[in-house]
Formats: sequence, structure tokens, C-alpha cells
Amino acid sequence: MKKNTQWMYPEAIVECDWLKNKLDEQNIRVFDCTTYLHYTDDNPTKPYDVESGLKNYQLGHIPSSAFIDLQSDLSDKSSPYSFTLPSLKTLSNRFQRLGIGEQYHVILYSKNGMQWSSRIWWMLRAVGFDQVSILNGGFTEWMRLELPIEKEENVFDTSKFLFKPRLDIFVEKDAVLEAINKKSTLLLNSLTEDIHLGNNPRYGRRGRIPNSINIPFIQLLNKKNGKLKPIREVIEIFNKKNITSDSLILNYCGGGIAASLEAFVLFQLGFQNIQIYDNSMSEWAMDKELPIEIG
Repeated sequence: MKKNTQWMYPEAIVECDWLKNKLDEQNIRVFDCTTYLHYTDDNPTKPYDVESGLKNYQLGHIPSSAFIDLQSDLSDKSSPYSFTLPSLKTLSNRFQRLGIGEQYHVILYSKNGMQWSSRIWWMLRAVGFDQVSILNGGFTEWMRLELPIEKEENVFDTSKFLFKPRLDIFVEKDAVLEAINKKSTLLLNSLTEDIHLGNNPRYGRRGRIPNSINIPFIQLLNKKNGKLKPIREVIEIFNKKNITSDSLILNYCGGGIAASLEAFVLFQLGFQNIQIYDNSMSEWAMDKELPIEIG
């Protein structure tokens, strides 16, 4: 991997001080994307309970920001899995109703990890919207810097949205099954090492998708402020796993959330061929017809 000295697309990562100075601009629309997962130990068909971040948004948020409820607003409610992507056309219509559109620069942040912002970043990219950035460190960094907050709830008007679908970002289990033995594809697991090795039965059957490599997504973040680690450290993490840009990198995790952050970082390092397995281990581990690997 090349020794990049800066992110390939720095406009897609913004800092809190930058946003503070842009909040009054009419073309800026900011969204709180927070969702909470409460893990369960005795029900592998439902590895976690999902809690909307709306209540905490109402207690305080970045001024002028609105709220996006990932599960309620942007997921397929008919799916047995929590965050399944709806059809891309449906998704584009929902983004439009939330006030996301071509005349705006959208900034995404969350209160409990950048992975919630990166999930929606990729969802927007899948429907052709690229004027979107992630707030580095999210609300944690905003509060650490003692920047202003407000409690007034904001809702944006419907916006004009140009639908330009990208069909090659999110994939389903058939594509993953086909990729297992492809030398041109690398499967990258973003979950914790104990789940990857099969020491944690969170998703039902223990283990991982065969032939996959493990980089827990949390390794890419600074523990103190939740921001992305410096690029040189991130490059070293991927280099240690011999991950090169000549492969198609197929990212997965538990439900397609953590994997989106790892995919976002790879995108920022200049990788071109990146995919995300949408339902990830929530689906894979429960289907006994699908192969699994432990150890």
C-alpha cells in the first residue's frame, strides 16, 4: 500500500472547528445519526436490541442539526434483520423527505462511534449522493471541545434529490458465498477478535465466514476522542494484514454497520473496489446451509 500522507478524499471528513464556522451557511445540513445497540446473551436470533438515539438528540445536539433514525427511517422494516437496506429507489425517496438533496452539503455525526455516520455515508453513496461528509470524532469530540449545543428539534423541508444508483456497493449472501474461494476477493471481518475466532456466540453459530481476515473496526479509532487514527497508523494496520488495493475488499460485521467504517477508511486510502455485506453475520450465522469457520 502506498504511504499516503493524507486522506484521498479529505472533503469527506470534516473537523469540529470547521463545522462550527459553517453552521450558519444555508447550504449546510447536519444530521445526528445515533443508534444504540444493547447486546443480549440468550437469544442468537436477536443479538441486540436497537434503541433510537432520538431521546438523547432531544437532550442536546449540534445546533441546527436534525435527526436520522436509521432503523425507522432508512431500513427495510419487513426484514428479520435490524438494518437491512431497502430498495435504492425507496432509500432515495426517504433521503429526499429528510431534506437531503443536491443543493446541500450534508454533514453526518453520531454520539457513540463514527460507524453510524459511515453507514449512512455509504447508503447515500449507493443512491448517487456524494456531497456528504462525516464529522471526525462526532459528538464526543464536539463536547470535548466545549462547543455549543441546543435542545430545539430541527426538521428540514423536503429537498430535490437526483437518483443515480450504484448497484455494486451493498451485496447479499450469494455474492459473499461466491467470493469465499475467489483469489481476487478479500473478505474483511470488522467484528471483535473473540467473535472472529468463534469464542463468542453472539450471532448464533460461532465463527466467521471462511477465508476472512479480521481487523476489528475499533482499531481504526483513537480511544480518547473517537476520531480516526492518523493515516500512517491506519496504513500500518492494513499492511500488517497484507491488504492490497488490487483485490476486491468485501467488508462484513454483525449487521453492516461496523463494516461501513472499515470500508470508509479503505475508500479514504484510495481503494477502488469496496463492497459491504448488508446483513452480515446476523444473517450468515443463522443460515445453517452457509459455511462457517472457527479457530
